[in-house]
Amino acid sequence: MEGISLQYIAVGLMAVGMLGSALGIGAIFTALLNGIARNPSAEDKMVKHAYVGAGLAESIAIFSLVIALILILG
Repeated sequence: MEGISLQYIAVGLMAVGMLGSALGIGAIFTALLNGIARNPSAEDKMVKHAYVGAGLAESIAIFSLVIALILILG
């Protein structure tokens, strides 16, 4: 295989990082909604932690995107 084709395969595999991030964010907010449904008075504390967790999970997708762009353009 040529080097360029290996780059595109690697970029395609970077989509797995984005898929994992999407699943993680979905799990975070599913757990948040379940927690709010069980204990509405603790919503303020849970929302703050959910946003931090979602931000950390989203950073994985951003890192995957940056690495994919480096592989394509570099």
